Amino acid sequence: MAELSLILKEIIGPVFVLIILGFIMQIKFKLDLATLAKINIYFLAPGFIFNTLYHAEFSGKFFFSILSFFVLFVFILYLLTKILGKFINLDSNRQTLFTNSTMFYNSGNYGVPVNALVFQGDPLAMSIQVISLTFQNAFLFSYGVFSLRASSKGSLKALLGYFRMPVFYGLIAGILLNVFNVSLPDLVLVPASYVADTMIAMALLTLGAQVAMIKLTKGLRLVYLSLFIRLICGPLIAYLMIIAFGIEGITAQALFIASAMPTSVNSSVVAQEYSDDPTFATQTVLFSTLASAITVTFVIYLARILF
Repeated sequence: MAELSLILKEIIGPVFVLIILGFIMQIKFKLDLATLAKINIYFLAPGFIFNTLYHAEFSGKFFFSILSFFVLFVFILYLLTKILGKFINLDSNRQTLFTNSTMFYNSGNYGVPVNALVFQGDPLAMSIQVISLTFQNAFLFSYGVFSLRASSKGSLKALLGYFRMPVFYGLIAGILLNVFNVSLPDLVLVPASYVADTMIAMALLTLGAQVAMIKLTKGLRLVYLSLFIRLICGPLIAYLMIIAFGIEGITAQALFIASAMPTSVNSSVVAQEYSDDPTFATQTVLFSTLASAITVTFVIYLARILF
């Protein structure tokens, strides 16, 4: 119990302090969320991803093995929610929103800070989180959009638009310069380091501001089911996969913790744009973020004793 309390205080606590500050600032000052999102997506995230991958020590084989893990993990969640959705007779739109709420998790402005605090900036652990973040972003803005409006031209533009985003090129540049061992001058590395250090605080502040805009309605049974799958079943599935594949050490811990993140805020953003009923998506983001203070604490504790 003492260790759980310590994890909640020293790892989850600081994350929620910044989220709460963002929440308060949004209520008081009515921040421009569109501008905050652009700063995170077009400036901080690309710099952070580039800086992390450039300094990371891993092989191409490692990158694709971690990516394969997350692809399989999400596919299992997809099958689980599809089966449950048919069992409880969800309509097509609700089924898609329900599935997305479990497949898309907050690996960026929640997962990255948690990883940084748990592993104290360990390059290997952070590389795993960045791979998760990159996969989730690409997956959300491709399949996530197509699943809601597969027949519209807007969804195709959204998919193609991802390849015009600097996040993608920060990823490619970081990997290529790392693989070919290219030395960069301080003129590049120092600003990249500053940007990377800024990303965590700004991401959490933005998350708090976004949560402040979420409105509640009645009828939350499906939301609770989504939370159970995302926060409880997700880590359980990841644990079974880790055991099945014989993964150990920091890699196992980072994968296990990454699987426990709450529903992605961007899933709500996508639902607002492309769904006729975005309320469910916004509620799952709010409740999963709040509940994760407890569930992620337990997952971190279990990661330390299991692996």
